Amino acid sequence: MTTAYSEDTIRTLDWKEHIRKRPGMYIGKLGDGSSLDDGIYLLIKEVFDNSVDEYMMGFGRNIEVDINEKIVTIRDYGRGVPLGKLVDVASKMNTGAKYDSRVFKKSVGLNGVGIKAVNALSSSFMIESFRDQEGRLAEFARGELLDEKELSFNGQKNGTRVVFTPDNEIFGKFRFIPEYLERMFRNYVYLNTGLTIIYNGQRFNSKNGLLDLLEENMSSPGLYPSIHLKGTDIEVAITHGKQYGEEYYSFVNGQNTSQGGTHLIAFKESLVKVIRDFYKKDFDASDIRASVIAAVSIKVEEPVFESQTKTKLGSREVGPEGPSVRNFIMDFLRNELDNYLHKHPDTAEILLNKIIESEKERKAISGIKKLARERAKKANLHNKKLRDCRAHWNTNDERRLETTLFITEGDSASGSITKSRDVNTQAVFSLKGKPLNTYSLTKKIVYENEEFNLLQSALNIENGIEELRYNNVVIATDADVDGMHIRLLLITFFLQFFPDLIRNGHLYILQTPLFRVRDKKKTFYCYTEVEKEQAKKKLGGKPEITRFKGLGEISPDEFRHFIGKDMRLEPVQLKKEDMVEEMLAFYMGKNSPERQEFIIENLRVDEDVVEIDQV
Repeated sequence: MTTAYSEDTIRTLDWKEHIRKRPGMYIGKLGDGSSLDDGIYLLIKEVFDNSVDEYMMGFGRNIEVDINEKIVTIRDYGRGVPLGKLVDVASKMNTGAKYDSRVFKKSVGLNGVGIKAVNALSSSFMIESFRDQEGRLAEFARGELLDEKELSFNGQKNGTRVVFTPDNEIFGKFRFIPEYLERMFRNYVYLNTGLTIIYNGQRFNSKNGLLDLLEENMSSPGLYPSIHLKGTDIEVAITHGKQYGEEYYSFVNGQNTSQGGTHLIAFKESLVKVIRDFYKKDFDASDIRASVIAAVSIKVEEPVFESQTKTKLGSREVGPEGPSVRNFIMDFLRNELDNYLHKHPDTAEILLNKIIESEKERKAISGIKKLARERAKKANLHNKKLRDCRAHWNTNDERRLETTLFITEGDSASGSITKSRDVNTQAVFSLKGKPLNTYSLTKKIVYENEEFNLLQSALNIENGIEELRYNNVVIATDADVDGMHIRLLLITFFLQFFPDLIRNGHLYILQTPLFRVRDKKKTFYCYTEVEKEQAKKKLGGKPEITRFKGLGEISPDEFRHFIGKDMRLEPVQLKKEDMVEEMLAFYMGKNSPERQEFIIENLRVDEDVVEIDQV
């Protein structure tokens, strides 16, 4: 049967209808708040960026954020939105002051879209503006204007207040993770010294900019004091640590460009060239950048990003009449970094020794790496370990943010997930038994151990996470002692050799139900004892209760419920207070008596259930 194609089939959507029908165009993926890049955080950012732009233009040193359950309130003390345009800026596409670069010269949002997307995707949205002894309010629901009226100024300070609630119809059962919000607000103050953000009563500010950012994100001191360089429209901070891999934090006009872009490419290239020129040696680029921890922030006029979510810079020039981004960064580092190394010979010597050490390690495992790549290629050709998906994170595929790799234990579990998965965005990697404890081992083991070599190859992270093939890396193991042990071994592996995978919010634990509670009409899947008891009360009578002992016991038809839109993911997070080296040494090192004593002291027996507190 052929679908009719006529004038009646052609529709014109109004602005809010289009946003609600195609939210991914405006905020990337939706998600439930488990991931850093889920849409609910972008809603906050879109509103918050306007307040930060006011600060950057010299108006308002404080921004207040209150998040109570699912209601978000953001109040700045800038100039306030011109009252006659209050409704327009919240509900008319391509409306805003940032088209006039004299007013907002180096802003993030230039397309007049962001706050409208927040409005359309919120069940309630209110914006108030106080300006020149007057006040005005506009109230919306899912983008529809409900009310507009004057407000009594009543001694209010100039500025704008926005209150919104993300719409459950769009985002489902979502939650805000405080650690993600704190990271976001810390980044804002690192980039805007003098700005104070008050989030639910907690104050964030920074005196030293990107230097504070490095110090906050390093779990152990750098090999040398961090190099901090500032110029007009550019700031960088650099050091080297003891970790494997490279760690970068990049920003444009205060926006965290988590996917990098032209400025980060230019920074890496310039760093290598300046260091080669300083030491007058043609070091391999990977040896110079091995274990580097660096942050770079630049300001660009009318920046071009590769998507509405603004996570990757596409601009090649710093302004209509300015130099290229590459030349701008190269010239800055050639002068400032070169001068710094000449003035600080102790730092220069430590850096040189680090580069030579990295060179020795690279050469020591070069032969092993070649054989390992050949093994991985052969294994992937025969599809022994990896069942891939069609979309990948390191492409421009619109599904890239949904791409997921499940790391499973055993054939039965991997078989269930493989049969249940979405082949477009979900891949499966099957482990054979328990992986090796990699604590205190060198990266040589990654290539010598078949499991880790193939996992590294599947993820495509040998040279860093820029080419990571999946946005979400999910450990999917049984919720028993063996499954917990495998989780710990895998987390140890990533912490030891690829910590930036965790720091950048890509690693998760899959939560699967412990119980199925059902009668003839309804079925509930329960993740905790509390949920099980609630389900029993809802069903009444004597429902059938099944305890899932392992993932392999869950049928593919049932598994679809747990890895679909209602999938529960628990992010693996790292904070400054998490001293990685000490933590790994305690849990994974050769100190069994200490661990045993800790377990005994924290053991609690309650109604025949053994629990371990704080572990």
